[in-house]
Amino acid sequence: MLEEMKLKNLKKMLLEFATLVEDMVNKSIIGLKEKDAELLNEVISSEEPKANDFEIAVDEKCVSIIAQHQPAGKALRSVLMILSINNTLERIGDHAVTIAQSGLFLIQHPQVKPLIDTPRMAEIVVEMIDHSITSFINEDAKLAKGVCERDSIVDGLRNQILRELITFMTADPATIPRALHLMKISSNLERIADLTTNICEDVIYIVKGKVIKHHKEDLVDS
Repeated sequence: MLEEMKLKNLKKMLLEFATLVEDMVNKSIIGLKEKDAELLNEVISSEEPKANDFEIAVDEKCVSIIAQHQPAGKALRSVLMILSINNTLERIGDHAVTIAQSGLFLIQHPQVKPLIDTPRMAEIVVEMIDHSITSFINEDAKLAKGVCERDSIVDGLRNQILRELITFMTADPATIPRALHLMKISSNLERIADLTTNICEDVIYIVKGKVIKHHKEDLVDS
């Protein structure tokens, strides 16, 4: 019973961590759109240390549960997956910081192009973060499958952004530094989507015993 309560508290911490990194991604894009340096600096200076503290706290809780209770079976798998997700969330936070840093550069210069696809990418990615954690907490393979399927949408948007930016750079070399930062932002968003997909592939494995890593076609029948 004590082990179950500690696992419940651990999952609650994980949800709080996920909410923090979702906010970091959101704020990095809003700061870019609204040319809000204060918001971008908040992601870098204030929220990144919080994310690092969260990762350490969750890690310590996981190690403590394993050391004190020696969980087995499903409980052990849950703790190990929480450790993995915890590391993934910290990496997502790092990507959000990189986006904010590019945003600080971009808001000091004229726009290369209207920001349409990048915010759309971010909106999908933030939802993917939320649904990936929810799918783990609720052991919901169907929700996890939906996250994996959205990864291709994010990839498509990233490719579209890259094509457009290459056109701008070719036509006007003066746009190259700004375009490269926009490319970096889209690549970081795409990487976040990949990380949430990794979480959901593990959820599907735990819930259904089905390995779909490197076999995306299996999503059709999962």
